[in-house]
Amino acid sequence: MARIAGVNIPTNKRVIVALTYIHGIGPKTAVTIADKLGIDHSRRVQDLSDAEVLQIREAIDAGYSVEGDLRRTVAMNIKRLMDLACYRGLRHRKGLPVRGQRTHTNARTRKGKAKPIAGKKK
Repeated sequence: MARIAGVNIPTNKRVIVALTYIHGIGPKTAVTIADKLGIDHSRRVQDLSDAEVLQIREAIDAGYSVEGDLRRTVAMNIKRLMDLACYRGLRHRKGLPVRGQRTHTNARTRKGKAKPIAGKKK
């Protein structure tokens, strides 16, 4: 079990796919890291040597904001918007969509389960 950036990445998956288990690393970034270190895309994590895992760990630590640091940064950005009381901050505070989506219908992910209104049916 390889541990990179505080995350146990699965050993039976390909390196590109396994790296995406780390918050802040998507498929494109995983491919970039593998190319930079010269790791074949079809190799599995269990086939990597300890030195290669260490190289991956150092590359991620040096060049990318991942896991706890990234989550903290995103949370601080949202808190800053809420403290400014700008439009986006107010939308975050109310739990409504922030990026201009309609709310008359849809937006159930942000608004939560639909609440019945008494006396609506006629």
